[in-house]
Amino acid sequence: MLRAVIFDFNGIIVNDEPIHFELFQRVLGEEGLHLAEEDYYARYLGMDDRGCFSAAFRDQGQELTEARLAELIERKANYYQQAIRDRIALFPGVRRLLSELADKFPLGIASGALRHEIELILSTAGLRQFFSAIVSAEDVVEGKPAPEIFLKTLRELNSRASAAPPIAPAECLVIEDSKEGIRGAAKAGMKCLAVANSHPAEKLKEADAVVQSLDEVNPPLLNRLFSQ
Repeated sequence: MLRAVIFDFNGIIVNDEPIHFELFQRVLGEEGLHLAEEDYYARYLGMDDRGCFSAAFRDQGQELTEARLAELIERKANYYQQAIRDRIALFPGVRRLLSELADKFPLGIASGALRHEIELILSTAGLRQFFSAIVSAEDVVEGKPAPEIFLKTLRELNSRASAAPPIAPAECLVIEDSKEGIRGAAKAGMKCLAVANSHPAEKLKEADAVVQSLDEVNPPLLNRLFSQ
């Protein structure tokens, strides 16, 4: 039985992956490294900032100290603050679906984005009230595809819920747009609905179900996933 829903953020709620690509490309370019668009979407999408910068440096044979990595993350975050204020765009169906689900299930966010980025966008878009748990990049040791972020989000949902018994991973649905997220959800023992916002549907077949848009999603559809 479905008892909780965990959303990814970038690429599911907010359409800011093009901004993240531009800013990764900008910061890496300032460091003398090139990031092609096809490489970002094929290899780095779904990673948090730490994972993306680390992988890009490693893939190009460059060393990256912890201090330098922290500075790159902070620099990109500053650029993001400037960029997102004028370019917030929610994906179709987001506001309607959150309104429908929030009355039925506790909702959480498990995202590789930084917490202040998530909070800024949710508050600006008027969506913050729908989520009782947010777990961000700063809250975990390992990013996706590790299951840590999903399991921690579920622990937070359980700590805030009055439901008994506690919600089990098998009773939780993750909504994702990346292969890393799908694999992390599976490792956490959760079902996953993939949305083809960032990858074509054929690249997301590891998920339990795939839709083209959240416009197609409603509570009966999600409940059917757990009755199969």
